Amino acid sequence: MAHPEDFPLVLTTVGNQKRFELQLPQGVAYVEYIQNVQGIIYLTHTEVPKQLEGKGVGSALLKKVFAHIRSLEVKLAPLCPFVASYLNRYPEEGKGMLAPGFFIGN
Repeated sequence: MAHPEDFPLVLTTVGNQKRFELQLPQGVAYVEYIQNVQGIIYLTHTEVPKQLEGKGVGSALLKKVFAHIRSLEVKLAPLCPFVASYLNRYPEEGKGMLAPGFFIGN
């Protein structure tokens, strides 16, 4: 399997849903998001193809999404349980990026 880190982050719109995607040979992994007028990016849902689950694809995707959000100098709101769980495991990844009212860790 090619490393997910080697694939670029693609921003797409499917219907009225905005997504960050990794378009892998085995399928598309994505994080759906909403951005409000204040610029806060709400990460609402993460999906990884079944055959790629447990292989680091979700983590690679989130690292790319976080880097992109950091580059925009906006805040993120982790509404998706996978994103919140990831940030609880790796709080340094979200340092300084969380929208007001969102906390990670214990």
